[in-house]
Amino acid sequence: MKALVSILLVVAVAVLAAVPWFGSDVLVQFGINALLLAVLAQGWNIIGGYTGYASFGNSVFYGLGSYGVAIAMVQWELPFAVGMIFGVVLAVAFAFLLGLPVLRLKGHYFAIATLALAQVMIAIVSNIGIAGQNIGLVLPPLNNDPLFYELSLILLVAATATVFWLTRIRFGFGLIAIRENEEGAAVMGVNTTLYKVLAFALSGVFSALAGGIHAYWITFLDPASAFDISLNVKMIIMAVFGGPGTVLGPVLGAFVLSGVSEVLSSEVTSAAGLFFGLVVVVAVIFMPRGLADLMRRFRTSGWRYFAENLRAHRI
Repeated sequence: MKALVSILLVVAVAVLAAVPWFGSDVLVQFGINALLLAVLAQGWNIIGGYTGYASFGNSVFYGLGSYGVAIAMVQWELPFAVGMIFGVVLAVAFAFLLGLPVLRLKGHYFAIATLALAQVMIAIVSNIGIAGQNIGLVLPPLNNDPLFYELSLILLVAATATVFWLTRIRFGFGLIAIRENEEGAAVMGVNTTLYKVLAFALSGVFSALAGGIHAYWITFLDPASAFDISLNVKMIIMAVFGGPGTVLGPVLGAFVLSGVSEVLSSEVTSAAGLFFGLVVVVAVIFMPRGLADLMRRFRTSGWRYFAENLRAHRI
């Protein structure tokens, strides 16, 4: 069974990699957005799904990665790769500096604290000259959608491989222990503060890399778009829809919801937001553990799976 799953994954990646050569320009552009959202959902999965801390601060990492690339390329005239590294350094530094105090909070206190971080960063960046202040920065154009598509796909594969690796090592077991019972994990010898900060930083690395690719792709950046809190909401919804705390759930959730959103926005335009929200609500009610859990249990439970979820949550 594992061998079959591995073969299917390799085939899926190969098919995705071939899209720029066989798909239309519109499909490639949609693919870039979907792949980057999948990376963000997978990055959030590390801190939210495995560690159990519902972070609303990952959009800050995304913005720092975007500005790392923009500042390096526009202000310092450095290559894109150097800008990506600079963005990751900014994200990791932010994760350690802010993670140490913020990750001492729990539950909704932690969520509220991280929610405020994006607004704070918008105010700070809007007053920094090297970041273009409120005006923003315009990056040198590179009309090469296939390149950005492949970079996004490589990043998604790396993020997913990292999450899979976490499920096989002591560090990942420690994160799961923190999610299930943080006090118990501490008693068992897990350095919960260090583990949480490292998870926060690792989550930030992938968010920053996604932000850097997106910034160079769209060639324009300003504080409001770089630190957009709605992007954080999207990555959480996609991870939860697909199945938090699973290897492939966030990726599946991102692809499905990106497709649903694209179809609704093109077919019903103004009502797309309403229908998209309805899809998410129905999904949460009938499969609260996400698509990954549905695919695993539907083979044995069948349609009873949905009824069991309704009864379990007293709906």
